Amino acid sequence: MNTLINRLTLATTILAIFILSLSCADMKNNDKQKKLFEKVIDGKPVSLYFLENKNGMKVSLTNYGGKIVNAWIPDRNGKLADIILGFNTIDEYVKGSKSFGATVGRYANRIAKATFKLDHVDYQLPVNNGPNCIHGGPNGFYSKVFDAKEIETPEGKAVEMRYVSPDGENGFPGTLDFTVTFTLTEKNELMINYKATTDKPTVLNLTNHAYFNLKGEGNGDVTGIEVVVNGDSIAEVANNEMIPTGIFRNILNTPMDFKTPRLVSKDIDADYDQLKYAGGYDHAWKLNKKEKSERSFAASAYQPENGRFMEVFTTEPAVQFFTGNSLNGSQIGKGGAGYAKRSGFCFETQHFPDSPNHPNFPSTVLRPGETFLSTTIYKFSVR
Repeated sequence: MNTLINRLTLATTILAIFILSLSCADMKNNDKQKKLFEKVIDGKPVSLYFLENKNGMKVSLTNYGGKIVNAWIPDRNGKLADIILGFNTIDEYVKGSKSFGATVGRYANRIAKATFKLDHVDYQLPVNNGPNCIHGGPNGFYSKVFDAKEIETPEGKAVEMRYVSPDGENGFPGTLDFTVTFTLTEKNELMINYKATTDKPTVLNLTNHAYFNLKGEGNGDVTGIEVVVNGDSIAEVANNEMIPTGIFRNILNTPMDFKTPRLVSKDIDADYDQLKYAGGYDHAWKLNKKEKSERSFAASAYQPENGRFMEVFTTEPAVQFFTGNSLNGSQIGKGGAGYAKRSGFCFETQHFPDSPNHPNFPSTVLRPGETFLSTTIYKFSVR
């Protein structure tokens, strides 16, 4: 009996040592990666923050632009892969594309002619997308250093990031006090909560611009995924500038109908005006909702090769499904591969492009005394 007890004790000890060694190895890897993100930018410290749940899902974030840097997700065989396009160091993020994994504001997507009127006042924004303004201008939230701290929430461990955008920054009125909180739950959900207040009437549209590849970043194009989008119409665009006409076009039974699972490769190059303008999918779907701001299902993506399944839930009225049509291989990613056309896709939950210039679109106006609140969840599982 004593011999059996001794053997069980020894086995337990060995297992504990093994688990501890794995934990120590993870800590060393985290420390090594973190050093590559420690820098002072615009007089403020930049760092890397880590979230991990009991299922082995891991997420890392940087407070430079509120960016998702890594998301290690298991496949149906339990193999982990980083599914987020991006870079290995903070210097590469500074030099490379600012949108990779970024929190986007003050106004995600496009504003036509870089102008809008609010309360009879005309506002001029910087031009950085043809004659238009995109993603808040050339120095939007994606290039700002947020104040960050690790916190505990009822849903799990989180990183809270705050940025105060001064009145007139990039032409937008009002001092905006903005917070984004990233939480990793035990349900393999990455929850993103946005909160903002202003001291003057302003417009606001926020999103996250993570590029996903469910095969793992740098592993080819994403057109082999099966996608569902919970919408019957899109904000129709006029031409390749991708500015809405103001019409919500019904897309049922067209190449843009994703109400039931559809391979992206099936119709991405179809002879359909909206797809030809964008060189693929890059449109805002109007989501089907029972109530205006309810948290509801928006979209999903399934990778048949490895079983990774991603669902998106949001309080926002739209999701911009983008198939990385503008990627051209010039951005060299974490694994050393250039991110070529369609090597990542985005589900950008948001209000509609150019809403300030379309009174029939849901309003993006935020006024003093109001609090902007928005939630988006990226949930991962296998099938």
